[in-house]
Amino acid sequence: MPVSAPLRALSVLVGLPVLLFALITWQVVADGPLVGVDERLSGALVHPDRFAELLSDLGNVQVAVPVLVVALAYVAWHGRATGVDLWWLPPLAGALAMVLVPALVAPLKEWTDRPGTPAVPPATGYYPSGHTATAVVAYGTAALLLLGRLRSPAVRRVLVVLCAVLVLGTSYGLVRRGYHWPLDVVASWCLGVVLLTGVRLVDRRTPPGRTPRGVSRSTRRSSSGTPSSSNGPS
Repeated sequence: MPVSAPLRALSVLVGLPVLLFALITWQVVADGPLVGVDERLSGALVHPDRFAELLSDLGNVQVAVPVLVVALAYVAWHGRATGVDLWWLPPLAGALAMVLVPALVAPLKEWTDRPGTPAVPPATGYYPSGHTATAVVAYGTAALLLLGRLRSPAVRRVLVVLCAVLVLGTSYGLVRRGYHWPLDVVASWCLGVVLLTGVRLVDRRTPPGRTPRGVSRSTRRSSSGTPSSSNGPS
């Protein structure tokens, strides 16, 4: 049976991050050649300063999660207001993705037991980056769910750019400050993409809303091309 184009695209969207994450994890655990490259790159990038500290704070739970909560609350309200049958499903998927971040990251940190950079006190458990994963899932989920509910193309573009700036800013700050090796951050990007793909699938499969409040049935018929007294004989 031939595979549909959307299914192939989904396989690539999920498969590539999973493969890359597996490769990076293997290199970290086995202390492979990529780890040496990673350490040299970190040495060239690390320069602790206040700006890098502030950027890394964008991945704090206290900063990123409230942004996600506000977005989920709006999506839930919008779904109910427009008569979506399963209005609670996309917000629930977004919340579940956020819950899965510590559930996945914490065991991986304990298993890989990777030491930190020379810029932080001696410790282990730095792989993957929990702050990066939090930023990717929190800001990414907020953007994904809001995009389908915004009509202005300009606002949608601003939202995408803002999400990218927040995620990349967090990632840069963590590496620049020396809180994480670059591979820690890249691995969390991979995890985040997989979780965001799940949120996107749930959102796309949620049935659309019925007639929004304040829109009459005759208006709905006219907009869909069904003849009415205002646009032609019945």
